[in-house]
Amino acid sequence: MKLSRFNNAVGYKDKVVLYNSRSNNFLLVDPMLQELMEAGKTSSNIEELANYHPQFYKALQTKGFIVEETLDEIQAVKDWSARVDGNESTYHLVINPTMNCNFKCWYCYESHIKDSKMSEFTLDNIRKHIVSVLQNKPGLKFFHIDWFGGEPLLFFDKVIDPILDYGTKICQEYGVAFSTSFTTNAFLINPAMIERFKLYKITDFQITLDGNRDTHNKVRFVNAKRGSYDEIVANVAALCTAGFHVTQRINYTKNTLDNLESIADDLQQVPGEFRRNISISLHKVWQVEDETLNDRVTELIQYFISAGFYAAYGGTPDNVKHSCYADKKNHATINYNGEVYKCTARNFSSETREGLLNDDGSITWNEKFEERMNIKFKNKPCLSCPIMPICNGGCSQVALENKGEDYCVYNFKDYLKKEMVLNKFLETLNSKALKIA
Repeated sequence: MKLSRFNNAVGYKDKVVLYNSRSNNFLLVDPMLQELMEAGKTSSNIEELANYHPQFYKALQTKGFIVEETLDEIQAVKDWSARVDGNESTYHLVINPTMNCNFKCWYCYESHIKDSKMSEFTLDNIRKHIVSVLQNKPGLKFFHIDWFGGEPLLFFDKVIDPILDYGTKICQEYGVAFSTSFTTNAFLINPAMIERFKLYKITDFQITLDGNRDTHNKVRFVNAKRGSYDEIVANVAALCTAGFHVTQRINYTKNTLDNLESIADDLQQVPGEFRRNISISLHKVWQVEDETLNDRVTELIQYFISAGFYAAYGGTPDNVKHSCYADKKNHATINYNGEVYKCTARNFSSETREGLLNDDGSITWNEKFEERMNIKFKNKPCLSCPIMPICNGGCSQVALENKGEDYCVYNFKDYLKKEMVLNKFLETLNSKALKIA
């Protein structure tokens, strides 16, 4: 037996959090036990620990902190990644009906194109694409469409509703489960639209607030005198009351963390029995260099939980076992003009497209697609890092943007990695009781 190369330790109050990034298991222990485990690095026989502290040894073995001597842990992670990214049972299609948006948020990375809209020709090719996938993937069990943009609900009647109606019916014919989700600012949602939503299996609405009422209205506004906060919160409440799940993303910076409790107070308009339909997810605006204020964010999460909502940090990585959709073989993002991409977190320019949607519904991928699908596990620093199984240098997009360079998404700073591990532990602590060894 040997100590796993993916063991991590970080202080928490008067204890030590032990975390194995391959097994994704935690142990909360006394510092003395951490020292006992670390002594195994120089011991000729780690199993001596079994005689000294059999209970602790068993916990370490059960949770993956101690592994078989012959286990190649890096290859095990690669094998897991291949299974996840090559999964043939699910097809994930992202569709951008438009690159136009009714807001102009300062941090948005998209180039908003005012007159962009999907033509009937492209709409028909998407229908053909759905059929092509159903016919050519015999192992398919789930077909999921995610609506993105731009603001997708600008074209709910002309694009979204027709495709959802068609996708629901054709997938039923092929015996494939069909579902959909939305990334939307939610400002345009109305009662008639909600009634249409009820016809489809919608798994989630991701809806963003940029802080409390005052800060949000300075970022997302209709005009100089009219913000959007109250309308969006009211629409979130209406969706939840109608039985839909909403991921309420709250973007924050160091300067906007104050008074975020008021969001929970405003969401009290959601009746208590429907609050389980909201998940609060706090995300630091990535374009800003501010360090995350752990104590303040933890305090906010606890406040949302006390108000009856589920709440967690957003952005703690799990890039292998739950990799980004863009890393997966069975995924495509079709833009309003028929150009095809993988990543949705970058600007949609013709120069960066990875494929084209053909008239028969097939996709012709280019060399950028092939490069993306073979970019993982090429960064040497990742291969010796204790958090590689959950981080691995970020997603395929990050790997592409750093091709040929040794890089680290945490800037080679161990304290940032430990901060992430602690955040992940706190997420787990909020969701279930941890065994204290």
